[in-house]
Amino acid sequence: MSENRAARPADAVPASDRRIVVVGGGPAAHRLVEALWRRGTDGLSVTVLTEEPHAPYDRVALSSALLHDVDLGLGEPLMWREPAIRLVTGERAVRLDLAARCVVGASGEKYAYDDVVLATGSDAVRLPLPGGEHAAVYRTLDDVQWLRSETARLAAELGRTPHAVVIGGGLLGLEAAGGLQQLGAASTVVNRAGWLMNAQLDQGGGQALGRLIAAKGLGIHCGGSPTSIDTDDDGRVTGVALSDGTVLPADLVVFAVGIRPRDELARHAGLEVAPRGGVVISAACETAMPGVWAIGEVASYEGVSMGLVAPANAMAEVCADGILGGVSTFPGFDTATKLKLSGVEVASFGDALADTEGSLEIVYADPARGLYQKLVVTDDAKTLLGGIFVGDAAPYSALRPLLGRELPAEPGAYLSSAGGGEAPPSELPDDVILCSCNNVTAGACRSAVHGVGEDGGAAEPALDLPALKACSRAGTQCGSCVPMLKKLLDSELTKAGRTVPKGICEHFAMSRPELFEAIQALDLGSFQDILGRFGATDEARAGHGCDICKPAIGSILATQRGEYVLDGGRGTLQDTNDRALANMQRNGTYSVVPRIPGGEITPQKLAVIAQVAEQFGLYVKLTGALRIDLFGARLEQLPEIWKILVEAGFESGQAYGKALRNVKSCVGSTWCRFGVQDSVAMAIDLELRYRGLRAPHKFKMGVSGCARECAEARSKDVGVIATDQGWNLYVGGNGGFQPAHAQLLAQDLDGATLIRYIDRYLMYYIRTADRMQRTARWMDDLEGGLDHVRDVVVNDSLGIAEDLEAAMARHVEHYEDEWAATLKDPDRLRRFRSFVNAPDAADQSIVLVEERGQQRPATPAEIEAGAGRVGLGTAIPVRTATGTLEG
Repeated sequence: MSENRAARPADAVPASDRRIVVVGGGPAAHRLVEALWRRGTDGLSVTVLTEEPHAPYDRVALSSALLHDVDLGLGEPLMWREPAIRLVTGERAVRLDLAARCVVGASGEKYAYDDVVLATGSDAVRLPLPGGEHAAVYRTLDDVQWLRSETARLAAELGRTPHAVVIGGGLLGLEAAGGLQQLGAASTVVNRAGWLMNAQLDQGGGQALGRLIAAKGLGIHCGGSPTSIDTDDDGRVTGVALSDGTVLPADLVVFAVGIRPRDELARHAGLEVAPRGGVVISAACETAMPGVWAIGEVASYEGVSMGLVAPANAMAEVCADGILGGVSTFPGFDTATKLKLSGVEVASFGDALADTEGSLEIVYADPARGLYQKLVVTDDAKTLLGGIFVGDAAPYSALRPLLGRELPAEPGAYLSSAGGGEAPPSELPDDVILCSCNNVTAGACRSAVHGVGEDGGAAEPALDLPALKACSRAGTQCGSCVPMLKKLLDSELTKAGRTVPKGICEHFAMSRPELFEAIQALDLGSFQDILGRFGATDEARAGHGCDICKPAIGSILATQRGEYVLDGGRGTLQDTNDRALANMQRNGTYSVVPRIPGGEITPQKLAVIAQVAEQFGLYVKLTGALRIDLFGARLEQLPEIWKILVEAGFESGQAYGKALRNVKSCVGSTWCRFGVQDSVAMAIDLELRYRGLRAPHKFKMGVSGCARECAEARSKDVGVIATDQGWNLYVGGNGGFQPAHAQLLAQDLDGATLIRYIDRYLMYYIRTADRMQRTARWMDDLEGGLDHVRDVVVNDSLGIAEDLEAAMARHVEHYEDEWAATLKDPDRLRRFRSFVNAPDAADQSIVLVEERGQQRPATPAEIEAGAGRVGLGTAIPVRTATGTLEG
């Protein structure tokens, strides 16, 4: 809580108290005050001066404030009610008087100190371009709120999609561009270097990131510097001119090209300032003037100033210790970074660019999938020096704490995208830093789990993740260490013979199977009701959930209630594809996949698909799932396309959902001279029975008409193979990263028994599997594996077979095609307007080019070149709105 200056003047503080003045109200300043508060404020008087009208807030989470009204306040609000701590908001420090030992505020008030800590942070760099004064920056909460309102104003005023150009392809620039895109702007990122995030990623990683970001609909322009910001006669921004001659259309320009330490107070006071800016500090975070300290982005240590959370926190702790007489020293800068940019995972740590002499680089790259993983090791391939992960950063959590140590296994085993799977099991040594943001070791976390306090005395054991985070502070900042923290917690609880918590996330202490049963028992129908009833803590119950629990509960509700998946507020629980009832593709358009049960289709229906493809200029491809995929549809075109398809008898193929994808079949005994059963008819029956069935993950089925297995049924979650005696049922097969062959569950079944067993199997999987768990992994995790599943499904060992069959019967009875339901309801159709004020989007035509007799989206280079290759629309930058509007 901020405090009015007049309400508590400085002379109200007892004269005997040691006066500490903190200049700045950012995360570093907050961490310092919190560190002093935790150690006890007896004999201290702490005054915090911040020029912003807000109490210190989490700048790392600024992007969330761009989209929603959120509380970004840091730490415990009770701290600001501490009598010894005074927070003065809206007060800019204008002078540091070293002789008088006071800080002078813009209000004229003087704040006397015994110790002063400069935590003034940095300013966003503004490029000295013609027209540069018309650009915004992305630095503070006020900046973000202005961008939010300005984007809405431009959309209303222009009557079209506003064009936003973000100059800077680093962390902040990509975050800003992604946020503006979610607000409804057509965002383009301009980066002077040849690839994105060039400070953290090498060329391979940067280019992989660029492909993934472009696939999300963001424009990318690398290798050209901005030379001017163009405006019209009224001073409105119209474009950005680049050094390569390109002029990008723009209605809004944002600078995100770096930061400049706010060292003017120190500079004018005569303190030493580094050549590149920043107040020069020692390892104790003290300047050359005793009693004057500097931390965070304004501090320069060994010539470096850095805008990252981890070093700022470390400096704050060292400074607090020094003020109280300790001898802690700053360990240096930890540049490790892990984040999700526009849904794309990126991580970098250590010597990521392999600058160490003799270092080796182990690389896995898959350009087609936009995946890039690299480890940097010593010349003997044993000691980890650094790494880069783009597209799949799963190994980061396990590897980051091992930096500088010998790896327990071959480096290649840690590259999950190359087939390594999860990192080889290893136990972190106690002295390894598990949480770099808060400098928490693995040993400290272990001690907390076993009830050993920081002083070595007895403490309350931390037996779940929220408790462990609260007492150790690990995982409370950026969150990238949480997976390893959870793994350590589970391991220590297992060693101690305690029950390992199975909560799906911090908001729910219950596992997905437990939630499934509880929601069903109480007949709960909304996420807020479920959160209020089963939330793990008071804070969780009052919150909004997360991207783990929301889709999981959305899937549970869809399975149990058989209602339109986006009604009743459930649309906000779904992923992007589910909200649009279509798969988003790499250029921001969507694909349309009608269901074709068993692959059987009439000439008349083929003609309708051809008509739709021709009318809307869609790319056509036969998929591996015996379906016809139509690519390139804009969001607002989806209802028009589906109206034609539904009238022709098609329904959604649900290629976008965690549900049944398809049932593949061969031609069976209908045509094949080797077929012994009618596999086509069985495949159609199965697909029509299980269509629309939501599950923890997608699942696929296959039916082969004989043992030659042309439908590849044993690579499916449910596989059926004909015999001369009936049908053999196989379960638990998966393709993908971890392929698994399905296993024989029962053999020589008649049709009715086969379907009854599949009903039981699928519903048992849906009720008991974890979120995002395929059937193969689910069966691996079940105690007893296949034998247990056989006992439940075939022998009804749990006595629930009738209940499972009844649940499936309810699904079959209440099934309704999602697109047919959407077309009947004007409110539901509102979701498919690109923007509230733009029901038509003729100006958003996708540029297509001819290739192999078909049309595909043009690349930006092809669009810029023109060359008469445009197959549809006009030569404008490829851009499609991807946001949906909740009805």
